[in-house]
Amino acid sequence: MGCETWGVSSDGAGRITSCRWEHGKVVDEAFGLDEVSELLERDGSLIWVDLCEPDHAGLRALADELGLDPHAVEDAVSAGERPKATRHANHTFLTVYATRLVPSDDPSVSAADPEASGRESRLRTSRISAFVLPRGVITVRGDDDVDMGQVLERWNDDPELLQLGVGALVHGLLDAVVDGHFDSIQQLDDAIEGLEDLLFDERGQVHTVQVRTYRLRKELVELRRVVLPMRDVVNAVLRHRGELDQRHTALDGFYDDLYDHVLRAAEWTESLRDMVTTIFETNLSLQDARLNTVMKKLTGWAAIIAVPTAVTGWFGQNVPYPGFGRPWGVLFSAAVIAAVAVTLYGVFRRKGWI
Repeated sequence: MGCETWGVSSDGAGRITSCRWEHGKVVDEAFGLDEVSELLERDGSLIWVDLCEPDHAGLRALADELGLDPHAVEDAVSAGERPKATRHANHTFLTVYATRLVPSDDPSVSAADPEASGRESRLRTSRISAFVLPRGVITVRGDDDVDMGQVLERWNDDPELLQLGVGALVHGLLDAVVDGHFDSIQQLDDAIEGLEDLLFDERGQVHTVQVRTYRLRKELVELRRVVLPMRDVVNAVLRHRGELDQRHTALDGFYDDLYDHVLRAAEWTESLRDMVTTIFETNLSLQDARLNTVMKKLTGWAAIIAVPTAVTGWFGQNVPYPGFGRPWGVLFSAAVIAAVAVTLYGVFRRKGWI
C-alpha cells in the first residue's frame, strides 16, 4: 500500500502527499490538510504530509491550525536559508538540501557557447524543510526535483522501525539526504580521478584541464555549503529528539550511525577540495616544466641554425680566407657546417634538449 500524491488542491496548498501509519503499517493516505490536526491527536498515529510548491497563504493557514512558529514558516518558503535545525515551542524545524550531479549534456548545463557549458556547475541542490511534531512530520519543498518516493520506501521497508515514533521518520529523511550527498561526492571523486589522468597526458591538454578544474572547484564549493552544516543539524536533532519523543531510545544507534555518515561526507568533501587544489598547482608546475622543455628545444635548434649562418658569414667576407677563390673552399665550408651542426645535435640530444 503506497501513499498517493494529489494534484493542486483547492485551497492553494500546492501538490500534497499524505500518509498515516499505525504500528508501522499504512492505514490511511491522501487525507486533507483539514484532517491533519485531528489525526495528530490520535494515540499510536504517525503521519507524514508533504507540501510541494505550497502557496504561502495555505501554508500559513496550516501553521495557524497546528501552532507552528511563524518564523519557521517564513524560513520554509524563503530563499537562501542555510541547513539548520531549530527548536520551537511544540516542534523542531529542519532545513536540509538534497543534492544530485546532472550529466554534462543535460539541457540545464548545455549552453549556446561550448566554453560556457564546460564551466557550468552540474550540481543541483533542492531544499527540504520539515516541521517535526510529536506524532508526525510535515515536509515543505520548493520543487519536485527530490524523489520523496525513495524516502517513503525507506519508511515502509522497515515497519518495526516506524513503531519507534517520529524519530524514525526524521532518521529516514536525513539518511536519504546524506546518501544523496555520498552519491554526489562519489561522482566528483570519479571526475577528479579522470582529471588526474588527463593532467599527465603527454598531449598536454592544458585548456581542458583548466576548464574541468575550475568546474570541479565550483561544484565542491557549492557541495561544501550544504554538507558541512549537516553535522550541526544532526547534533541538534539528537538533542531535541528526546523532547519530542521520550518513549524510545532504540533509535540512538541509528542516529549515531547517521552522524558518522555525516562526518565521513564532510571529511570526504574536504579531502576532494584539497585534491582539486593540488591538481591546480600541479597543472601550473607542469606548464612551467613544459615551457622549459620548449625553450630548451628552441635554444638547441637556434644554436644549430646559427652554425651555417656564422660559417657562411665568415666565408662571405671580402678578405682572403682558406680556400678563397678555389673550388675546395666551398667543400671545406660545407664540411665545417655539417660537422659542427651534427656535433651540436648530438650534444643537445644527449642532454634531452631536443
